[in-house]
Amino acid sequence: MVALIAFALVAGAATAVSPCVLPVLPVVLSAGVTGGGRRPLGIATGLALSFTFAAVALVYVISALGLPNDLLRTLAIGALIAFGISLLVPRIGDRLEAGLTRIAPAARPGSGAGSGAGFWSGMLVGGGLGFVYAPCAGPILAGVITVSASQSFAAGRLAVALAYGAGSAIVLYALMVGGRKVTRRLARSSGRLQMAMGVIMIVVALAMLGNYDTRFETAIASDLPSFLVDPTQSLENSHAAAAQLATLRGHSSRQAGGLREADAGLRLPVLGGAPELVGTQKWFNTSGGRPLTLAGLRGHVVLVDFWTYSCINCIRTLPYLNAWYAKYAAKGFAIIGVHTPEFPFEHSASNVAQAIQQNEIRYPVVQDNNYTTWSAYNNQYWPAEYLIDARGRIRLADFGEGNYAAKERAIRSLLAEQGASGLGSAAAVRAEQPSGADVTPESYLGAEKAACFENGQITTGVHDFGSSTRQPEPERLRYGGAWRITGSAATALPGARLQLSFRARRVFLVMGSPARPRNVRVLLDGHPIPQQLAGSDVHGSRARVSFQRLYRLVDLPRVAHHVLTVEPDAGVSGYSFTFG
Repeated sequence: MVALIAFALVAGAATAVSPCVLPVLPVVLSAGVTGGGRRPLGIATGLALSFTFAAVALVYVISALGLPNDLLRTLAIGALIAFGISLLVPRIGDRLEAGLTRIAPAARPGSGAGSGAGFWSGMLVGGGLGFVYAPCAGPILAGVITVSASQSFAAGRLAVALAYGAGSAIVLYALMVGGRKVTRRLARSSGRLQMAMGVIMIVVALAMLGNYDTRFETAIASDLPSFLVDPTQSLENSHAAAAQLATLRGHSSRQAGGLREADAGLRLPVLGGAPELVGTQKWFNTSGGRPLTLAGLRGHVVLVDFWTYSCINCIRTLPYLNAWYAKYAAKGFAIIGVHTPEFPFEHSASNVAQAIQQNEIRYPVVQDNNYTTWSAYNNQYWPAEYLIDARGRIRLADFGEGNYAAKERAIRSLLAEQGASGLGSAAAVRAEQPSGADVTPESYLGAEKAACFENGQITTGVHDFGSSTRQPEPERLRYGGAWRITGSAATALPGARLQLSFRARRVFLVMGSPARPRNVRVLLDGHPIPQQLAGSDVHGSRARVSFQRLYRLVDLPRVAHHVLTVEPDAGVSGYSFTFG
């Protein structure tokens, strides 16, 4: 953790001189040259603290509630406009500072006239800038935020975000102090400078509202080497940082076992004691929402199924789980669905509840947002199934789709060990099957896992990728138009489009528009997709997107190669393509 904090401090300092921060620098410099002598320190302190709050608390809440990914940027624009008006209109500014003075400690005697006011008014300005600065955070902070949103809160994770903000604040403070020396002779014009600062704030906010700041950044990025565009990039991708972040999850490999014996009708081996269900959150499909324990289920055969509701491989296993639960629950069989999220929006209990209802799941499901039970089982896969006998021992472990007949034989054999009789014939299941052919691998849209893009390396921020009529090469993707890219998602801006050259029978896209329903136009080989080739979520070549989930876009009669074009309305966020 110490190494990660030190790294975050350096990465924050490097971010302060990256092109992403250029729109903020005029505000910082103009704010730092007015007010008391301690005003720059107040601005730097306020920026570090508010940035830390935005990075940890607000991002956690936004992810957990499934709110729009661009909410922080909207808040940043609103804060800039508000502070700009307060400086442009002295009466409003005086009222704000008067209120701040009442809650701020009085200046110590002899500290210099206005020094305390300068510090605390600087804190006010810096507090607003922290929210503006938050969207500039690079992949290292995105990784920290993701871990914070998927694990229980700890002081160490807060320290990492604070170190990142402090690193940036130190560099910006140095710039402000230098600016004060240059402008000291203009002290008599401080009133006019303050009003000019307000104008600059409002102009910057309007530029952000029109995405001109990110267009400027994109223009620079196209002409400069990558290490100059984002000096944190090489640091953030370093082995040391990746190792530090990986230890927060603590995943390790585990081999499947018992499947061969189940397939041959032999006695299942004992693979070890089953870890308890720990560190979980909300329970579904239990009496009064009360939690269950494996100890309390002694005497039952229990199937622990790790899944997440936007995973097509998990979705295709649910009909089998539902059928087994319906057939064998009365014989002493239980299923616990452990919902361990992949994407931030999957932390939402309401989203999970809606997915449970849509998939008609009747067995108990529990949220494992902190990856605690996942880590207890040393699991790495969605879906992953662990079959536990009546004595609490793991007798079979299997990862991924398939092997359903062998797994049902294993269930029946463990029930028979406990003396269950009258099991009847195997459960009848009607479920969608994977194509069984070599298909395009899963493709992520966010910067953290983006690959196979013809646009080059995908980085966080707002980018205008321009337009191109050329089709992408096989197994490749291409962004077109304007997009806002985060670590895990890509949110469409006006004119956005996405092309994908794929080989598959079915194409799925995880996406959502939780603020309000929006449309996504779907083209196949450059033409509106015929209804007979469209997935179940596409009607009239359009998918109506609201709830964040997996949407079915293409359903071909057989595996084939095609080019898919997706044209989403502004505000639609995409996460990953999967194929079947």
